[in-house]
Amino acid sequence: MSKHIIVGGGVYGAAVAWHLASRGEAVELIEAGTIASGASGGPGRRGVRANGRDYREIPLMVRARELWPGLHESLGTAPLYETMGQIQLFEREIDLAPAEARAALQNRLGIESRVLSQSEVRELEPDVAPFIRGGLYCPGDGVAFHKTTTLAYADKARQAGAILREGVEAARLVATNGRVTALATTQGEEIPVEGKLMLFCNAGVKDLVAPWIDLPLWSRTFLVAVSAPLVDNPVRHLVGHASRTLSLKREPDGRLMISGGRPGTWDAATRRGTPIQREVDLNVADAVAVYPSLEGLKIETADTDHLEAECIDHIPIIDNLPGNEHVLYAAGWTGHGWAIAPAVAELMRDWVLEGRKPELLEPFAYGRFG
Repeated sequence: MSKHIIVGGGVYGAAVAWHLASRGEAVELIEAGTIASGASGGPGRRGVRANGRDYREIPLMVRARELWPGLHESLGTAPLYETMGQIQLFEREIDLAPAEARAALQNRLGIESRVLSQSEVRELEPDVAPFIRGGLYCPGDGVAFHKTTTLAYADKARQAGAILREGVEAARLVATNGRVTALATTQGEEIPVEGKLMLFCNAGVKDLVAPWIDLPLWSRTFLVAVSAPLVDNPVRHLVGHASRTLSLKREPDGRLMISGGRPGTWDAATRRGTPIQREVDLNVADAVAVYPSLEGLKIETADTDHLEAECIDHIPIIDNLPGNEHVLYAAGWTGHGWAIAPAVAELMRDWVLEGRKPELLEPFAYGRFG
């Protein structure tokens, strides 16, 4: 039996390792840091959101929604996912027509969606500011504990026989006449590629495949701010905003998570991020503007320690390396690959076992760039 090599110990690497090992495949996963130390880690819960997604991702989201509610049973953990609904608020008249068009598209693709009037928003979120005109609502959306989920996948992979090695960083792909034969690590080890080599190290994929292709990706670190516990947290749903850089999540302990895509600074040498106070202040200001009762909100944690890879067209690239059908990669999740992870992991497993790319992954091919 050929051994499959996986690079990256985030949710994709851990989930695919489990799926393959549980089918009797030999799997070795290497992770530069520790499992879930990258974009799959961090504080709080992460949104499991269909609302506002690129239409090419929605079929993946339909399948992911079937998996999320019972995933904890498959992984043998406490519940990981909570359905709470997602509302994308809007305050400008010009955002109404796009919301109506997106609701029609999402309903057609199997995601229940509807546009809320001003009064309907207030029925669901009584504390929003008076200037909020309406919202796009997906009642089936929710949140999940991302680090806990990733660690649970990793534990199941180990139990199924996969080898997971932490503190082992991929340096380059070793090739003969353009064909990859081994994976070199920064410690000087060369790991032979016998079966499939899968690159799920997100921000690190671009450099590894650079001798073959130039992926239109870049890396950023995003701010995740978490408040001190609130006596009365006014946010009842997963909340986004059509024109503000704002995403709000209510945590089980009463804290409020504020995110949405504001940047931090990244130090490649230390692999740590540093929050930018102005960006923290702007995130809080937007939250207070939309929910005036949050005035005086205190931020307890400002996290920018998780590097993310963004793609030029805001959806991931999932493909095999030119001339190397045995080398598969997935990168450029652009901050929203988490929700579809259970579905994509299944499809990557099928690709490895059946030897052909699943149809649902075709829209994410590198060839879309011409």
